Amino acid sequence: MHKRLYQQFNETLYSETLTNGLQVNILPKKDFHKTYATFSTNFGSIDRTFIPQGQREYVAQPAGIAHFLEHKMFDKKGYDAFDLFGEYGADSNAFTSFTKTSYLFSATQNIHENIDILLDFVQEPYFTEASVEKEKGIIGQEIQMYNDDPDWKLYMGILGNLYPHHPVHLDIAGTVNSIAQITADDLYAAYNTFYNPANMDLFVVGNVDPDKTLGWIKENQNKKNFEKFTEPQVKLPNQEADFDDIIKHQVVSMDINRPKSVVGLKGLDDVPVGRAGLAYRLKANLLLYLLFGESSEQYLKLYDQGVIDDTFSYDFDMERSFHYASFSGDTDQPEKFQEAIKAVLSHTEQILPQLGSQFQLAKKEMMGRLLQRMDSVEAIANSYEAQFDQATVFDQAAIYETMTLDDLLLLSHNFLDLKGFSTFQIQPSKGTQL
Repeated sequence: MHKRLYQQFNETLYSETLTNGLQVNILPKKDFHKTYATFSTNFGSIDRTFIPQGQREYVAQPAGIAHFLEHKMFDKKGYDAFDLFGEYGADSNAFTSFTKTSYLFSATQNIHENIDILLDFVQEPYFTEASVEKEKGIIGQEIQMYNDDPDWKLYMGILGNLYPHHPVHLDIAGTVNSIAQITADDLYAAYNTFYNPANMDLFVVGNVDPDKTLGWIKENQNKKNFEKFTEPQVKLPNQEADFDDIIKHQVVSMDINRPKSVVGLKGLDDVPVGRAGLAYRLKANLLLYLLFGESSEQYLKLYDQGVIDDTFSYDFDMERSFHYASFSGDTDQPEKFQEAIKAVLSHTEQILPQLGSQFQLAKKEMMGRLLQRMDSVEAIANSYEAQFDQATVFDQAAIYETMTLDDLLLLSHNFLDLKGFSTFQIQPSKGTQL
């Protein structure tokens, strides 16, 4: 078992890749009562077009297949995995993102049994046409709930503008029409392609003994046989190929009281891989914090002018095959809001050199946030980044320590290309304005 020692934080991460390809990470926290585990596969909502295991041709599955599969994994022949976790004193859940699906539990007792339950229910699929049909109604209600949420509409709207031909513009849950097409055979095809140990990782953090815990995991996995695995072949659009198709502006209406506006900036530059990719993301987040954080000069100026208010937020997302920034809020001056964001972005290379002292303070604040996350077993496990060379929250600290203002200047020059700029508005429907 490989040991990765983080002396600065007095933490040791134990890692091993099992003979079946499963990447196991164990972080003991002896002073904690709770143990938290995540079991994840490199399969998310954008992975719709792929070559199924054992075949040669691409298939295009309905939007929402990864999320639908996540829901159905808990439903077993004769029992429900949620109930089984409950019998052993554990809380369980799961989530699907654009690029990953994770199953998890937290518990203070019966850790061995709960690890077995986690591994077993994820590695033993059971789908029937009857249960699939029943699930469609449940997920359909969930989709409708999000469709009626104006903030979700705003978020998906800007993604649709930035990525009109990339599956990231589609809701993770799919649509009512797309999930109506899903069959049990579709679920098995996706499962057999992506839910192989060689495409998955297990992270356990809490009051556990690493040797014993690894022994439990090996014992569980040695009892199972897995099909020969070929790395999934997923077809995704090239970002540059759909650059000219960016939708620059859209306006829709909903039953809201105030206009909502979002500005999006699609990343058109090449993102590095491995730890360098993680560094890129952290630099981008720090850059946006300096420009638009609540203590920044730009934020305070726009706030005083009434262009933004407490609803304003910004975000940077970077995952496999896409990266973008977004800036959103409720505003009675949506055009002025959009132009103000654009003005800040276009003058970043003039603004940043004046922020030397703010940069040092921001780094300290980010380190403080990291230290807080290190006290949470959930945050530690959920911060694990398989796509960034298996980086952890502790690796992020080392990146912040060596980061310079020149690094942010270089990133702003490459990333803040206004050719990737787009806006999306939601206006109140007639009769709903105050």
